[in-house]
Amino acid sequence: MYSSAVAATSGQTTAYGSRLFVYEVVGLSQNTDNDSLNYPIRRSGSVFITVPYARMNQEMRRITRMGGRIVSINPLDAETPLKSTSTPSGGSGVAQPQQSNQKEAKSKPMTQAKKKVPVNIYKPKNPYIGKCVENYALVAEGGSGVVQHLTFDISGGDLHYLEGQSIGIVPPGTDDKGKPHKLRLYSIASTRHGDKVDDKTVSLCVRQLEYEHPETKETVYGVCSTHLCNLEVGADVAITGPVGKEMLLPDDEDATIVMLATGTGIAPFRSFLWRMFYEQHEDYKFKGKAWLIFGVPYSANILYKEQLEELEAKYPDNFELTCAISREQKNSEGGKMYIQHRVAEQAEKLWTMLQDPKTHLYMCGLKGMESGIQEGLSPFAAQQGVEWSDFVKKLKKEHRWHVEVY
Repeated sequence: MYSSAVAATSGQTTAYGSRLFVYEVVGLSQNTDNDSLNYPIRRSGSVFITVPYARMNQEMRRITRMGGRIVSINPLDAETPLKSTSTPSGGSGVAQPQQSNQKEAKSKPMTQAKKKVPVNIYKPKNPYIGKCVENYALVAEGGSGVVQHLTFDISGGDLHYLEGQSIGIVPPGTDDKGKPHKLRLYSIASTRHGDKVDDKTVSLCVRQLEYEHPETKETVYGVCSTHLCNLEVGADVAITGPVGKEMLLPDDEDATIVMLATGTGIAPFRSFLWRMFYEQHEDYKFKGKAWLIFGVPYSANILYKEQLEELEAKYPDNFELTCAISREQKNSEGGKMYIQHRVAEQAEKLWTMLQDPKTHLYMCGLKGMESGIQEGLSPFAAQQGVEWSDFVKKLKKEHRWHVEVY
């Protein structure tokens, strides 16, 4: 998806920076992964794709993922012949002009490239200006609050990210002191390839913050969340980041991934699940077990409900969904059902899973989740003669304990 060689080159002023090149590609076939691409694909023969210089390496990787093979690369004006380099793993290097005084760019296998963690490509003083291409409601009738799924076009820059990272949004305007608003961080809800699987978008799951002022008793709405929830399609949005290395999905395709979420804390887990099941790429084919325990107030607040139920029906051996619906379900003591009660119910199963070094536990949502999980699991750990805090330290040391709360 991303190449540091391209990023370094695209920032230079060269004769090639603004030029277009034509790839001749064979081996592509129409499928669900490339239906949304904006060039024709035939079942046989060559396809000719025009590519800006700054996106050459990215396009090479995408073509390789779709089973294609580049047989020639030529400038659109056909004045300068090019050659492409390839790696043993099938990844392609950056196309370079054939000049005696220029070294050929070295390419890296996809297994190395995907481990690179991009951080702070765009900073608050110079954010990337994307455009909103999608904004729709996630809460069904009868639910509480406003939660929107937003998708932004990022095709005009170098913004790229991994599942489990966050981006910052800088709301327009100034605060009550006349200073520009500070950025707010939001967990990314899309895979590294975006919702359209074309490497051109990033998506968020945003709840409008709403609370009662402690003194005036007036309803206060969050500045950035309200801005995003009401954002019109076509509007600009200032984006920073990405940031975060704590919540990254392991490369192991046989891993067991336990995900505990409340509300919009499902965002990074949506990106995990879409990569595991909805996308099928040569560099990642999930064969392990994914279990989502999701806490919400009402059934109507189960975000992405239809897709989650579809995954559970289609992949019963690989995906499990457990919900804690506080206003509709009762725990064993007759009180409201929260996520810690589901954890307590499943303590033996969770404990057994966590003994496997391939199991990772993730938490994302409201602050206090971690203590709730401790409440649910520590009694069972004590029965096994294990101090819960010591066990958590062990998981952290093994990089199997991942927490993001707000």
